[in-house]
Amino acid sequence: MENTQAQLSKTNGFISAWQRWRERANGKPSLARLNCLPIGAERISVLSSPETFRTTLLAMIAQARQRILMTTLYLQDDEAGQEVLSALYAAKKAQPQLEVAVFVDWHRAQRGLIGKARSAGNAALYREMAQRLGPGVEIYGVPIQRRELLGVMHLKGFIIDDCVLYSGASLNNVYLQRNHRYRLDRYHLLQNRPLADSMAGLLTDVLRNGPSVYSLNTAKAPRTVAIQKAIVKFRRELAKTHYRFGETPLKHGEVGVTPLIGLGVRDNELNAAILQLIQHAEQRLVLFTPYFNLPGPVRKSLDIKIKAGCQVTIVLGDKTANDFYIPPNEPFKAIGALPYLYEANLRRFCRTHQRAIDAGTLNVHIWRDGDNSFHLKGLLVDEHYALLTGNNFNPRAWRLDLENGLLIHDPHKLLLDRHLAELDQILAYTQRLRHHKALDAMDTYPIPVQRLIKRLARVRADRLVNQVL
Repeated sequence: MENTQAQLSKTNGFISAWQRWRERANGKPSLARLNCLPIGAERISVLSSPETFRTTLLAMIAQARQRILMTTLYLQDDEAGQEVLSALYAAKKAQPQLEVAVFVDWHRAQRGLIGKARSAGNAALYREMAQRLGPGVEIYGVPIQRRELLGVMHLKGFIIDDCVLYSGASLNNVYLQRNHRYRLDRYHLLQNRPLADSMAGLLTDVLRNGPSVYSLNTAKAPRTVAIQKAIVKFRRELAKTHYRFGETPLKHGEVGVTPLIGLGVRDNELNAAILQLIQHAEQRLVLFTPYFNLPGPVRKSLDIKIKAGCQVTIVLGDKTANDFYIPPNEPFKAIGALPYLYEANLRRFCRTHQRAIDAGTLNVHIWRDGDNSFHLKGLLVDEHYALLTGNNFNPRAWRLDLENGLLIHDPHKLLLDRHLAELDQILAYTQRLRHHKALDAMDTYPIPVQRLIKRLARVRADRLVNQVL
């Protein structure tokens, strides 16, 4: 017990100054004292599938009357991306007073797909449609770092009038389930004006006015090298940015929702909330992650919870359900080694905690559904807290990318049935891992993967890869 307490004390050192200030100011744990927006439980719904997400998004765009503000890593030049962009232009034409803006990552929008030929990327589609259909739908490129490898704009959320449609999904064929295949994520619809205003305010007041943020609808957008100083300045500004909203006590039938944002390792309120949520868990903790590559503080907090007897459930995709997976019969590319690196991480983690797996206090569920892929993120803590986020729970999200999330505090368990129904639906396509040896060993991997992993390990570059990918 003393050893567990010592580990817990050490892990608490990772809690940011933001948390410690709140604890000193309130005399209570910061998680319970977070400001929140009250929302009627009946105004929050869980969508069941990528297809439902797509049809809901398109219907909301068509019905919009005031604003459509969207944040996503990318809006792809494919059938689904063109469908969404066409819907935005149609909505603007039908309602000229509409404010329509999409915020995407600057770097990701101006390159082709990994492993494909060099191209102008999705920005070429944005320019072509603007030239053909006219102004009114602005697509802004948001650079977080001078190079994509060092950080991307990973904010999530679609604000349409008084609603927030929140998912970790980006916008392309596989995320929106076009052409049969899908990439599973989580999808929540929250109908609340103050929440929509808070999230919209950050986009219109901070992102759109950023010194390095430019419209990608026009060929006049500068080259990255010309705005490098502005990018550095903007990153410093974003590291200090918060969602703005008032505080109102919860009433009967309401839950509290706190929008959070984070960038970097210092005073990152989203990272702080993630650690607090894990540390707060007493009976049950569920973690969804698409890439098993946990940041050190998260890993240590989970270790402590598992040793303390808290029932921990980790839901992640099989390596074949990873979006970087390349079937062995296709030409190998270095990026295709990532799913195997993640599986190796999982094998080591499960070997360490095999006794907890045997006892049933650690449950690792591996998702697989044909050739579809898995992209879920978030937390469920006991019966009172849930985190919706695009954060992948990896070192890159923890240190480099601009991330956000919605923390739901549900003291009266009003949403519990919805959370459990969502979890049951996800677990229906999983298998519980009973022993770490059930995972493939490295000597069973394709020869090119084995060679690359061994080469990385020899120079300890595997640790660097885990930090940035």
